[in-house]
Amino acid sequence: MSNLSKRSTVYFEPSIHQALRLRAATSNVSFSEIVDEAVRLLMREDQEDLTAFAEREAEPEISYEALLSDLKKHGKI
Repeated sequence: MSNLSKRSTVYFEPSIHQALRLRAATSNVSFSEIVDEAVRLLMREDQEDLTAFAEREAEPEISYEALLSDLKKHGKI
């Protein structure tokens, strides 16, 4: 087992729990390590989204109506 240090109780739907147990058994990785990696991946994706949002924060806004008008003007719709 890895050096995971905090313990939590997490509830899964039975089918998800079974899939995780099977994955742990067939990959020689603990159930906890699989869940830990999944949470890390989710948090990494969130950080990427926040970074992308910050990079685009200064872009000018366009209303939905203006977007539709522009698409029509350029023959896209």
